[in-house]
Amino acid sequence: MKITFCGAVGTVTGSCFLIETARHRFIVDCGMFQGNKEIRSLNEREFLFNPVDLDFVLLTHAHIDHSGLIPKLVKNGFSKKIFATKATVELCRIMLPDSGHIQEMEQEWRNRKRARKGQPLLEPLYTSLDAQNSLKYFQPINYQEEFRPVPEVTVRFLDAGHILGSAIIEIYITEKGATTKLVCSGDLGQMNQPIIKDPTYVRDADYILIESTYGNRLHEDSEERVRQLQRLIIDSVETGGNLIIPAFAVGRTQDLLYHIRTLLLKGEIPRIPVYIDSPMAVSVTEIYRDSPGYYDEPTLQMLADNQSPFDYNNLHYIRTVDESRRLNKIAKGAIIISASGMCEAGRILHHLKHNLWRPESHILFVGYQAEGTLGRRLLEGVKVVKIMGEEIGVRAQVHSIGGFSAHADQAGLMDWLGTFEKTPRGIFITHGESGAQKELADLIRRNIGLKTTIPAWGEKYELNAAAHRQQQLQPAMASFVLDRTVTDLEHSVLNLRRQIEDNSLDKTGAQLTDIRRLIAELEGLLS
Repeated sequence: MKITFCGAVGTVTGSCFLIETARHRFIVDCGMFQGNKEIRSLNEREFLFNPVDLDFVLLTHAHIDHSGLIPKLVKNGFSKKIFATKATVELCRIMLPDSGHIQEMEQEWRNRKRARKGQPLLEPLYTSLDAQNSLKYFQPINYQEEFRPVPEVTVRFLDAGHILGSAIIEIYITEKGATTKLVCSGDLGQMNQPIIKDPTYVRDADYILIESTYGNRLHEDSEERVRQLQRLIIDSVETGGNLIIPAFAVGRTQDLLYHIRTLLLKGEIPRIPVYIDSPMAVSVTEIYRDSPGYYDEPTLQMLADNQSPFDYNNLHYIRTVDESRRLNKIAKGAIIISASGMCEAGRILHHLKHNLWRPESHILFVGYQAEGTLGRRLLEGVKVVKIMGEEIGVRAQVHSIGGFSAHADQAGLMDWLGTFEKTPRGIFITHGESGAQKELADLIRRNIGLKTTIPAWGEKYELNAAAHRQQQLQPAMASFVLDRTVTDLEHSVLNLRRQIEDNSLDKTGAQLTDIRRLIAELEGLLS
């Protein structure tokens, strides 16, 4: 068995792993790269494999950084089954066409600029129709159900406790009479998250692919994060502003609704209106509402008492554009939860535009902010941002509560690994920025004594029950990776320098840090 790391290495996005046996090839996840322009440009590159040659796809969950390139995969010739849990299939029916619509809108905007420059127009990465076409290949699978996509491969999905339908994937590959077990953690959730069940513990594996989003951080105590939310809601009322919460439409929005409802019922916050202003979040919440089979015991008990975390007084679901625009006229006393969670697109941009400049308003981040995103820059303290072509001064109070993350923190990841009764032959650290990957790898080696590897993009490893060795990239591929990376970095540095010289780029600390980082990376590659 061989595994090639095609994404989610050195970054938290673009999850994709190619697995090859003597007779078959398949991938785990096919995610979109998200973040700054350089990271997003990776979506335009050709896959490190031919989609036509794949026998099937295994999908851990519906988040776009794990599923978002499936329409491109199908557009490029893939026509086999995509296995996922029923909830993941239902969520992808909403999320992938929405992503296709975003690709169309963004390419239309870029093409208007290209047309003015006399440049040829380009197609979007994929369209909403492409995304719709990909949905016919999805095959729903139940948790704990063993199935065989091909004769020598057996697969089982286990609850990852991350979002509705998220899965840890156990893969058993039998070659020459010997079976090797690979466990892909997917995105592991926190223990005691509301609504959904806790992550499943796995007892044995030969090899593990584990995420490391929070591999170098610890979350706040669960009770403390709710207390922080309570204080911020009260503060926003007392200062006479709004509380704007950028939140992922899947998972985070529903968790917030649960906690706000609890605080309201206990009389611990004022009865102010709560608005969910994201068409996707509204649709996703309907799927959550209709999926009690995935609920934990407290939420099931709530249903038995004829209550719901998704319906209560003062909670308003915003669907139309006109309804959303009316929210811009609300000057104070409202909680507005909107997507996207990293502030890269969606209606949240309008709410930031109307509230960032107001010192009485509060902006609360409750999820991971990838490097290069608007959300990350706001957390880093940037003083001016550009939203929809307009410069906005940042005078609102910006807050972060890390404990609401749907990802396990460092302690949670270590606890999950600590339950393996059979010592794995190797652990691959994926889905994290380099610092998080390195710290988690060091901690695993130190505390558990397991062999860890931090793979690089495009690296291929050969795995079996008795050996573990790296197979280096072919020289042509290594050269391709290096050349494209150097070219991208050179263009980034030149563009940033040109903007500074033209005084078209604010010389904020965060942006200058970006320039220094890009130059350092370029020099390192060329040395």
